[in-house]
Amino acid sequence: MKHLLERFFKLEEHRTNVRRELMAGFITFLTMSYILVVNPDILSNAGMDKEALFTSTCVVTIISTLLMGLYARLPIAQAPGMGLNAFFAFTICGVMGYSWQFALTAVFIEGIIFILLTLFKVRELIVQSIPSVLKDAIPVGIGLFLSLIGLTNAGIVVSNPSTFLALGDLSSHSVWIAMFGLLVTVVLYVLKVRSAILIGIVAATLFGALTGDVHFPSGNIVGIPPSLAPLVFQFDTTHIFSFDMLFIVFTLLFVNLFDTVGTLIGMMKRADLVDDGSHHLRFKQALMSDSVGTTLAGVLGTSTVTAYVESAAGVAAGGRTGLTAVSTALFFVLSLFFAPLFLIVPSAAAAPALIVVGLFMLEPITKIDFSDMSVALPAFLTIIFMPFTYSIAEGIVFGLLSYLFIRVFTGKALEVPLAIYIIDVLFVIKMVVDSYH
Repeated sequence: MKHLLERFFKLEEHRTNVRRELMAGFITFLTMSYILVVNPDILSNAGMDKEALFTSTCVVTIISTLLMGLYARLPIAQAPGMGLNAFFAFTICGVMGYSWQFALTAVFIEGIIFILLTLFKVRELIVQSIPSVLKDAIPVGIGLFLSLIGLTNAGIVVSNPSTFLALGDLSSHSVWIAMFGLLVTVVLYVLKVRSAILIGIVAATLFGALTGDVHFPSGNIVGIPPSLAPLVFQFDTTHIFSFDMLFIVFTLLFVNLFDTVGTLIGMMKRADLVDDGSHHLRFKQALMSDSVGTTLAGVLGTSTVTAYVESAAGVAAGGRTGLTAVSTALFFVLSLFFAPLFLIVPSAAAAPALIVVGLFMLEPITKIDFSDMSVALPAFLTIIFMPFTYSIAEGIVFGLLSYLFIRVFTGKALEVPLAIYIIDVLFVIKMVVDSYH
């Protein structure tokens, strides 16, 4: 078996071995396993079955990560993406008022389109046409949005009729649970503990048990995973040809495009998977793995799949080949049979993960030149509109529109790619249509 793995993954060529790859896979699993708690917690806000969501999250993570490991042969794990799940639950099903079945249909369509775009190498062309400043601003806005969701889920931030937002009741148990989990998570990160987010969630859950807000299952903690039946093939094609569907699919494509491509490029560079011509090895196979994973997510009942930046932990531990991803997937297989433990975690205990991931997503803001108003304003609008309107889509809309208008009215219209004009025209048409509803 060892020789088979050596030949298939070319371990010696990548200066690694089976033990190192398995350990790297385990570390990747520890750093991203919080998704098994957070993703069902977020998507359940759309009215989806939380137990079935645990299984769908786990199964989609397993299959898409195996694709990345066996087909692309890269040390990168995949799972339903943070930010994209928030767009699914709070924008499509919340602000826009559509059913979760409609949202799953959009995810499925996005996956099919991604497959076609990957086959014809269009995804790389789209990335090149979007202004770099907006590519940096989008994850920052999503990070603030995720942090706001975490704070509200914990009751730390609440609505107020006078000020819109206000500090919550600090005597509430949910606030204690979240703050304790956040403290544990941050301290562990400072101490460079790989599984800080997961341990923080566990610690907050145990603290919740002490306050009487968490009740451990009386039966076995190991058992058959919850059924996928409530979520599989649950499509709603009623409004499939509507402008809203077009807008939602575009937004999913847009956000996931930069999320995945950025993560892939970053991880490949860290793993030295770039040849002398700076060509990213097996990049097309990686994009196809992501595309198939997203299509599968729509079928099995969860949000869009993306490459996980937490894979950096495994790469830092020496993971260099697809065997790292395969071993990560195998640990998620084991997780399937511990559903009762994952499902007792309250929203307040998962809140620290959202807040900390939001913090991590702020890093690209340092690349934005705020001294240049022509790029500062589009970036700023992109960032603030996401949390303030509770919508990732609105941030993207006003960021792109402001970028185009500033370029046009300052005599730089020819610098704007044709794709931006097309996208902004679609946005304006949607606004006009919405104004008559």
